[in-house]
Amino acid sequence: MGKQEDFVLRALEERDVRFVRLWFTDVLGSLKSVAVAPAELEGAFDEGIGFDGSAIEGFARVYESDMLAKPDPSTFQILPWREGDGPSTARMFCDIVMPDGAPSYADPRNVLKRTLGKAADKGFTFYTHPEIEFYLFKDSPVPGGEPVPVDRSGYFDHTAQSSGADFRREAITMLESMGISVEFSHHEHGPGQQEIDLRYADALTTADNVMTFRTVIREVALSQGIWATFMPKPFTTHPGSGMHTHVSLFEGDENAFYEPGAEYQLSKTGRQFIAGILTHAREISVVTNQWVNSYKRMMFGSEAPSYICWGHNNRSAMVRVPMYKPLKGQSTRIELRTLDAACNPYLAYAVVLAAGMKGIEEGYELPREAEDDVWQLTERERTSLGIEPLPTSLQSAIAIAEDSELLAETLGEQVFDFFLKNKRAEWDEYRGQVSTFERDQMLPVI
Repeated sequence: MGKQEDFVLRALEERDVRFVRLWFTDVLGSLKSVAVAPAELEGAFDEGIGFDGSAIEGFARVYESDMLAKPDPSTFQILPWREGDGPSTARMFCDIVMPDGAPSYADPRNVLKRTLGKAADKGFTFYTHPEIEFYLFKDSPVPGGEPVPVDRSGYFDHTAQSSGADFRREAITMLESMGISVEFSHHEHGPGQQEIDLRYADALTTADNVMTFRTVIREVALSQGIWATFMPKPFTTHPGSGMHTHVSLFEGDENAFYEPGAEYQLSKTGRQFIAGILTHAREISVVTNQWVNSYKRMMFGSEAPSYICWGHNNRSAMVRVPMYKPLKGQSTRIELRTLDAACNPYLAYAVVLAAGMKGIEEGYELPREAEDDVWQLTERERTSLGIEPLPTSLQSAIAIAEDSELLAETLGEQVFDFFLKNKRAEWDEYRGQVSTFERDQMLPVI
């Protein structure tokens, strides 16, 4: 047993931990948890905890259902919302393995680790920095009801005795107690809409942090008698919730996207990485924007991209190269604005990295920069500039993804097949629903 495992076992005694929650996600990004007693943890480190994989979305067929959850000791943290006068509860993320010890191809965390491993073979480490948006409502959702935001504030508003500010302060305190560093927080454009930005970390740590972040936000909301949602577009007339993510590649301690004297200080590697994301944007959309509702966030511009293009400090572009700092080459990065706050972060970061790496490996040429507000251009002007639209619905995203070699290779056969099968079922269920809009428009006149 290694040093990290020993540290965890000592911490269990010192912190009076009575329950350890082992966390992992299904293929769709839903958090799963199994609690074990501390006495069982040494065995879990060595052999894993067995469970029925066929009961988890996308993990296994019934005849190959036996799987093991092996905790990653580097992710050990005490759950602060379980702390009090009594014993503590801790959590660790798990890697899912087969009975013979081989990694499960259906484990989203393993999909990301595989993709990061391929980049590492080329000498690269992938860093990510997400800006996560979400809404706060006064009550839990009621079927057919319109949710009521906790406030009517707007972008960057500072309001006396603001429930949003109080919420963010408590959430950030809790996140930082779990080792998750927060860089910024503020009120977003929509009523009740908040944004909290996590500090840069390697992509696997970030994906773990995003899953923890969602749980913390929901726990804090419930403790305050309100409701938090990461739904991409909960309101027709207010902005959706995205997860704009700043990304960069490092070679050792050097930023591979940085080149002094180059335009925007962006290196050839950085330009090829952007070209890879743009080239494969349509086929990875089903993963970066995986829900029916995701495409309503991307329909009408504002902060969500609808077209495949890049620009410098251009917030209408899908990929943005932020304003560089002349004396801080390590900060050169790109911002991907398609991801929404409800995606599976393991799969989303895996396909983004795979697309970018494809651009580097194949030497893709970066197209011309979009200098104008892309939403204000006419369709003819966009066509003349070679700016293509992103998929406009989950149905079109599925159709494009079905023929994607990049997606099939990155996700692996099992995740690829299940994911698309599930998305087809979601689309079929959605298109069979009769909406309030249809009733309001048609019942009075037809």
